[in-house]
Amino acid sequence: MNKDYDVIILGTGLKECALGSLLASLGKKVLHVDRSAQHGGDSASLSPLDMAYRHFNVPGSPPATMGRGRAWKVDLLPKFLMASGQLVKILTHLDALRFLDFRVVDAGYLYKGSRLHKVPSTEIEALASGLMGFFEKRRFRKFFMYALNFNEQDPRTYEGVDPWKTTFKDLFQRFDLGQDVTDFAGHALALSRTNSYLDHPCVETLEKIQLYTFSLAKNGKSPYLYPRFGIGELAQAFARVTSSQGGVFLMNRPVDEILIRDGRVVGIRSEGQIARCKQLVCDPSYVPDRVNKVSQVIRAICILSHPVKNTNGANSGLIIIPSAQTNRRSDIYIFLTSSVHNVATQGKYIAIVSTAVESKDPEKEIQLALELLEPIEQKFFSVSDLHVPTDLGTKSQIFVTTSYDASVHFESACDDIKEIYRKMTGSELKLD
Repeated sequence: MNKDYDVIILGTGLKECALGSLLASLGKKVLHVDRSAQHGGDSASLSPLDMAYRHFNVPGSPPATMGRGRAWKVDLLPKFLMASGQLVKILTHLDALRFLDFRVVDAGYLYKGSRLHKVPSTEIEALASGLMGFFEKRRFRKFFMYALNFNEQDPRTYEGVDPWKTTFKDLFQRFDLGQDVTDFAGHALALSRTNSYLDHPCVETLEKIQLYTFSLAKNGKSPYLYPRFGIGELAQAFARVTSSQGGVFLMNRPVDEILIRDGRVVGIRSEGQIARCKQLVCDPSYVPDRVNKVSQVIRAICILSHPVKNTNGANSGLIIIPSAQTNRRSDIYIFLTSSVHNVATQGKYIAIVSTAVESKDPEKEIQLALELLEPIEQKFFSVSDLHVPTDLGTKSQIFVTTSYDASVHFESACDDIKEIYRKMTGSELKLD
């Protein structure tokens, strides 16, 4: 391992592997080191199934009813890709799509009034939907056309609205829209996790609604994509790109020390050997003294032998329980995949419940979501800390990725990737 590298990356999570590929594509010499033998870090897909039992400290082994263990790929990170989103653009930019096989997710659902409603994907479905009343649908259609026509570069589309000064709450009032539309537009379309978006400049949420709509137009059924064999395949695809560019991966290798001279990183020491570098990227677990804990996320991975009720037998989907339905600040999400995506044995489903922790009893906070999934054959609970770096990394040249939040897509993760790329290279990552 005694070599000089431009960049050393600690960890093989999705963000770390994406940055490795982007930097290797610029001709930089990249070394990935991971203390784990399992590729993917917090974005791994655990396989075979008994690995999930060990990971979550569940005693015993999977019962025979679970089928062949290697047929399972249990995601640690419940997220979909937006078809027109940044992660698809990064994968395209690096020609990494050749290593992946995506499936369109069946549908999205919104919980309202003690039942699930399908999020409309066609005008006919919208007219028949019980998510809004007849007159609200007419008012929403006017708002929706405004949102689709909005163009930040064309002031004529503002129609008298200052998109940087007008809040989304003010925009809703302009179109005389009520609480039902707040839940639908803000939570089912813009995928905001809390109602804080109402007090932000409306330009932010208008762009999120456009992303949802353009992604839906690409897919037809829903705006979401999911890779066969699990989310862990995304980090693997980036790793293959890095390897093809000459990048080196050392797995199951401890990192004993990050070497710093005059406040700047110069390398790492591992098992008595030294690898030198000019820059270093890592996930928060490698530098606990350089991050702050800001919140927590609870996730409950549930194995089912049946489709979720009131989803018309969907093999995959996203269920959103808006905060207004639970008297919480944050939405609760249910991420659904199945054997159709090569992540479970035939006839089995994986439903992952996730949300931001708001109390001292996180499991109680997601009880409503768990009740929607009953009966549950097996549950794996976890509570993860959300860490953010304490400094920009520009002086030390140590760039720490932010932990994954409770959002249901990769847009915020891509914002983190692009920001670190900008600080490391001095230029913006151009994807269009």
